Amino acid sequence: MSSIKHVHNEIRALLRANGLRATTPRIAVLTVLHEQRAPMTHEQIMETLSEHAFDKATVWRLLSELSTVSVVRRMDLGDRVWRYELLDACRSVTSEHSHFLCNSCHDVVCLPELTVTDQEGVLPPALQGSQFQVRIEGTCKACVTAA
Repeated sequence: MSSIKHVHNEIRALLRANGLRATTPRIAVLTVLHEQRAPMTHEQIMETLSEHAFDKATVWRLLSELSTVSVVRRMDLGDRVWRYELLDACRSVTSEHSHFLCNSCHDVVCLPELTVTDQEGVLPPALQGSQFQVRIEGTCKACVTAA
């Protein structure tokens, strides 16, 4: 079985498991997110899908719907731009995780899961059950090299 066919089969199963039909636009959007393996903006997704000519409103609705059923994670990394990632896109990370945001090209890279503890190595009781989202900013290697 070809790689793309395998990916499409996995996406179909994921959609069905969440009570959604495996429509062509859903499969296309999730395939883009799967291949990127990092959070993408609506604009970046649309640029990648340009050959499919899906309308912007349709993709917005799909992303909203997919985030509601937790197939994709919608996040704002503090720069007031919504980004979306397939929940299994970062294969080494399965839960909430941190991201690196390049200030030049605005690409986002998933980082390994971080552990938050106090100096004794434990999470203070006041923080237990809290969500942590860490964003590290800087310039990526590609932008540094290009400069």
